[in-house]
Amino acid sequence: MALGSPQHEHPFGHLIDTLQSEQYEERRYFNPQKLRDVRYEKLPFCMRVLLESTIRKCDGFYIKTDDVSSILDWQKQQNQAEVAFSPARVLLQDFTGIPAMVDLAAMRDALAKQGVDPNLVNPRCPTDLIVDHSLQIDYSKCAIQSPPSPMDESHGATTRSPAGRPSPRGSSSSGSHCSGQRPGHRGGCSKVSCSDAPSGRSAAVQIENTPLLCPFHLQPVSEPETMIRNQEMELIRNKERLQFFKWCSKAFKNINVVPPDINTVHQLNLEYLCQVVQEGEGFIYPDSVVGTDSHTTMINGLGILGWGVGGIESEAVMLGQPVSLTLPQVVGCKLVGTISPLATSIDIVLGITKHLRQAGIGGKFVEFFGPGVQQLSAPDRTTIANMCPEYNATVSFFPVDDITLQHFKHTICSEEKLVVLEDYLKAIKLFRSYSDQSEEPQYSEVIEMNLSSIVPHVSGPKRPQDRVAVTCMKEDFINCLNEKVGFKGFHISKEKQATQVPFLHEGAEYNLAHGSVVIAAVISCTNNCNPSVMLAAGLLAKKAIEAGLKVKPYIRTSLVPGSGIVTHYLNTSGVLPYLRKLGFEVVGYGCATCVGNTAPLPESVVDAIKQGDLVACGVLSGNRHLEGRLCDCVRANYLASPPLVVAYAIAGTVSINLETEPLGVNHTEENIVIASMFKELRSRMEKGSSFWNSLESAESALFPWDPKSTYIRCPSFFNKLSKEACTPQSIEGAYPLLFLGDKVTTDHISPAGSIARVSAAAKYLQSKRLTPREFNSYGARRGNDAVMTRGTFASIKLQNRLIGKTGPRTLHIPSGQTLDVFEAAERYQRDGVPLIILAGKEYGSGSSRDWAAKGPYLMGVRAVIAESFEKIHRNHLVGMGIAPLQFLSGQNADSLELCGKERFTINIPQELIPRQQLVVQTSTGKSFSVMALFENDMDVAFFRHGGILKYVARSLLP
Repeated sequence: MALGSPQHEHPFGHLIDTLQSEQYEERRYFNPQKLRDVRYEKLPFCMRVLLESTIRKCDGFYIKTDDVSSILDWQKQQNQAEVAFSPARVLLQDFTGIPAMVDLAAMRDALAKQGVDPNLVNPRCPTDLIVDHSLQIDYSKCAIQSPPSPMDESHGATTRSPAGRPSPRGSSSSGSHCSGQRPGHRGGCSKVSCSDAPSGRSAAVQIENTPLLCPFHLQPVSEPETMIRNQEMELIRNKERLQFFKWCSKAFKNINVVPPDINTVHQLNLEYLCQVVQEGEGFIYPDSVVGTDSHTTMINGLGILGWGVGGIESEAVMLGQPVSLTLPQVVGCKLVGTISPLATSIDIVLGITKHLRQAGIGGKFVEFFGPGVQQLSAPDRTTIANMCPEYNATVSFFPVDDITLQHFKHTICSEEKLVVLEDYLKAIKLFRSYSDQSEEPQYSEVIEMNLSSIVPHVSGPKRPQDRVAVTCMKEDFINCLNEKVGFKGFHISKEKQATQVPFLHEGAEYNLAHGSVVIAAVISCTNNCNPSVMLAAGLLAKKAIEAGLKVKPYIRTSLVPGSGIVTHYLNTSGVLPYLRKLGFEVVGYGCATCVGNTAPLPESVVDAIKQGDLVACGVLSGNRHLEGRLCDCVRANYLASPPLVVAYAIAGTVSINLETEPLGVNHTEENIVIASMFKELRSRMEKGSSFWNSLESAESALFPWDPKSTYIRCPSFFNKLSKEACTPQSIEGAYPLLFLGDKVTTDHISPAGSIARVSAAAKYLQSKRLTPREFNSYGARRGNDAVMTRGTFASIKLQNRLIGKTGPRTLHIPSGQTLDVFEAAERYQRDGVPLIILAGKEYGSGSSRDWAAKGPYLMGVRAVIAESFEKIHRNHLVGMGIAPLQFLSGQNADSLELCGKERFTINIPQELIPRQQLVVQTSTGKSFSVMALFENDMDVAFFRHGGILKYVARSLLP
């Protein structure tokens, strides 16, 4: 039903109201206040957003009037009633977005074969796809010259020759220009030196460019070209993917594709895409979003309801299906106390993360209130909301208030829009005022946190929830060395903890020890999109240079801004040259270190780590740092605020106590982060890049699949698509493909980093005549099901109890052979044997990845039996037609004495219902029950159809 239909045609047409003012044209909206229901004003603000959407989108089919009644009666219906939610838009990034778009292209093919117009397959919900995850750090600071004395202005400027010998500026030295040619490289890596001191500042410290090494020829590349070279490599590597995205931007309606090198997905969402109040089909309404990334939640910091759903569910929303959810409990988090001037936004975030995780709020909504909220800037709030997945909440919501409005004034809003926004939100009581206590909503429960208790922390070395006070860092790291291998421990014997390994790098000798920092990455994407902490890092770098400090040249340093705005204010404030001098130079825009796209460490460093069996460290201001994710040989990884990343890089080790002095950055932030930068962003968005504008792509309704492509391949999800769905079938005589323990993450199931040279995916790419240099990453190849299926369970950190050691291998039970996981699955499929997976607690935790469900599906996995599941991954399994089955309370594989080599038969009734107990029988005669985690009738329907994709495709068949 169109929103513009006559009022009597809409079930809630009588709630339509008009917003009028002399400052703007009148707007129509659905006003829940006209329900005259006292329960509305007691609803948490996030539930009011949900209610408005349900009222407006009510069509009597997907969304029913009973859904509205259930939300109004939320206090009694929480954790019971199921409602459908239609978000205002969908947000995709390229790694998770490309499989969704490939699926839609494949769906067009399938419908065309059935005689249906393929142009019917389009996103019905407005969709933004941001290409930001394909950047890799091929070029970074490889040679750091000794800084001049801060008081010696006559110090001669020097640069290093390839051999590491100083040479005067401007002198000619052998190899100063790189002209060699290699596949995928244009050569011409020039060596340039120039003064880069900020204008209007003291010349006591001369900042100049330092040569970088071209990764192909080990010849110098001038520093200003670093970002350009990385971007050039990104475009060359990913041309096929970008051509596909360009086709999508033309072939599909209702989709906006943002090309690479514009912005990262979350920064773009915050700075450009978010509207707070949307306008469409003749109405205004609250902005809301679902995205293919668990950190979509950071948008809740601006009063916009949104969360991550992953690629499979997002495809359904794109095609007009609402998100089905159980009405959640909403925990009110009351913030009191005064924030310490030493605490940064990341300290606040880690403090709240620990507090909420201990409170056990998994799967709940959190809404912040109390006097402490008014001390938090809008960037602070988005930083806190970003960490939602780490404390297992679905949403962390900050209602719009005066501070939010002030933020919008400098970012996304014109004067007229700002007035409309404020008037509308106040009209439907979505504007938060802290002056009237009677306006406070009712919550499921209230948790109070005193902000005065927060002190500077980092988190790690393996999990974001494991906080370590900076003052206790050295002691905690030593404890980690002593502890048994686990979430914090590395089990290094006492006699080996003092091991030091000397090595040569660029002609000089250095030592590595346990705790040595080898990767230091300043990232301003999700955790640290806050200008205050980025400027603090810059000011610390300035002080370090003035004090004659430097970063050891073997440390892989980088600065990856979330957007050009970050570079702009770092440069305008005069701190960027000092960051660059320490090695933290801008290497490009996109997700890099967090997703394992760091360039390889120097071989001498890798050899030293291996020789001493050292626990080397990475420190980054990102949002993910699971063991081995940054680099295979870097076992300890810490999340820290940007200034602490700089500090630990200078120290060269995490085994140290750092005392942080206050950094006065507020005035800098206010003066530098201004509205003009956001206007510049809009201009860049509209113009696009010359590469993107000149990129050729097909002009057709159906995508012309290239059989030679190793990036884009038509998947087999729609093979033999029938008009009617089959009834659910029992799983007969299945073997366990894997027998896993607790905390199996999506990194273990579907790695996103580099493709190991001995992996099944590598063998496939080599069969296509690609060299290891051309493998790219799993993330970049998510549009090729052949690569991604072979990459499923390819993590070197996978611990499979069937073989008793770490690695991407498993036991082919009938033959007793140990094989690559893919090879074993392939053999089972040839023999027509179904597969299951046995696992422990929190199966599928970590980043949202649809291939963590698609890969097992294509391997022949029919069910996963685990003690518990991460919510988004459970949804993905259902969305692919894989049954998520949970051991009953108090039971697990060990208590049931399962060895993992039995055959399993799972009895699935034809009339399957949500949360039904199913009986599992084993070949040894043992029998036990499991809970089928189908949460609602829609889940059952998806499972019956073989997943969301087939369900949607069948809905389009005549």
